[in-house]
Amino acid sequence: MPIDPYILLLLGTVGLAALLPARGTGADVASGASTAAIAFLFFLYGARLSTREALDGLKHWRLHVTVLACTFVVFPLLGMAARGLVPVLLTQPLYQGLLFLTLVPSTIQSSIAFTSMARGNVPAAICAGSFSSLVGIVITPLLAAALLGSSAGGFSADSLVQIVLQLLVPFVAGQVLRRWIGNFVTRHKKVLGLVDRGSILLVVYTAFSEGMVQGIWHQVSALRLAGLLVVEAVLLAVMLALTWYGSKALRFGREDRIAIQFAGSKKSLASGLPMASVLFGAHASLAVLPLMLFHQMQLMVCAVIAKRRSHDPEPGVTSPASAAASRIAVGTGTRSG
Repeated sequence: MPIDPYILLLLGTVGLAALLPARGTGADVASGASTAAIAFLFFLYGARLSTREALDGLKHWRLHVTVLACTFVVFPLLGMAARGLVPVLLTQPLYQGLLFLTLVPSTIQSSIAFTSMARGNVPAAICAGSFSSLVGIVITPLLAAALLGSSAGGFSADSLVQIVLQLLVPFVAGQVLRRWIGNFVTRHKKVLGLVDRGSILLVVYTAFSEGMVQGIWHQVSALRLAGLLVVEAVLLAVMLALTWYGSKALRFGREDRIAIQFAGSKKSLASGLPMASVLFGAHASLAVLPLMLFHQMQLMVCAVIAKRRSHDPEPGVTSPASAAASRIAVGTGTRSG
């Protein structure tokens, strides 16, 4: 269960913000650069999403509705149920971060990677992750308005407008311009992927710098962090079980169940961090801490699950040992009647 190198970069960025937080004019520059980076990030998301793939994916609507229900209904319900853990295991700010975690969209890249590793329905995972990210641009702020309200810190009705302008408008612009820039984006996806990750690191630095300046890190202790990890481990285990056995109850095939499990049980750090910076303002650092921890946890656990699923026998294929045993039984058996 390797640690994602990107998580190490994120932790290093947090450490840099703790030692050298942006202040004054530097904070204004970092905030402006972060805003521009977020807009460009979602512009690239729009330019990458193939309209044809999205339309083809609509044919498998039952799977996508199931993933969306897990992401934006079941997850938030579990997050609301965790309210009873305050103040025993969680502080109110950490609980708000945990609840926000349950509201963000699913992942795209890791869902595809794990589904492919486990020999699941990869096209369905691509479409499910893309649909979740697109729907989340609108649904996540609305859910945050309903469940978090003004207690989220910087959240207000203006934040909803800011989310739309900063995330949805660039995404739509990327879709519109995909006809002309789609091939360029595809050819340079590795370089642009570095831009993606660099943008997120900038968002993290800005958010945690504001948190350091505000002194909110004094509200977190090692014991509270341990409690948060326990709660998130239970949350992930419940969602992995629900997506796997629930999809079986809904009569999905093995490949579809794999796509549902990996797309329906994970949360996107790439989408969640920019939204948190808009919704929580100076309190964004505590709000995204649960999401950062959950992100690493889901990668470690899902990597193990995907590797085990990859060793499952193909449907309708008999293993060599079973086939040999069957031949022996047939050769030595007695006829009845």
